[in-house]
Amino acid sequence: MNDDPKALQKAKQQRRLSAALRENLRRRKAQAKERAGGETAAEGAEKAHDSAGIIADKRAGRTGPVSR
Repeated sequence: MNDDPKALQKAKQQRRLSAALRENLRRRKAQAKERAGGETAAEGAEKAHDSAGIIADKRAGRTGPVSR
């Protein structure tokens, strides 16, 4: 049996990484399913405030400062 501390630490790190990757994949699948299947939180929320006209500028393809 190998009782090398570095090998044990590396094995623990690999297990944590594997668990984190599995959790991340599960979360991303749930997010994709939610987006594909139904209304997202942004769609259900109130429309964003745009007193500066930034959204309209972006939709028109303008970037940078706007002279008015």
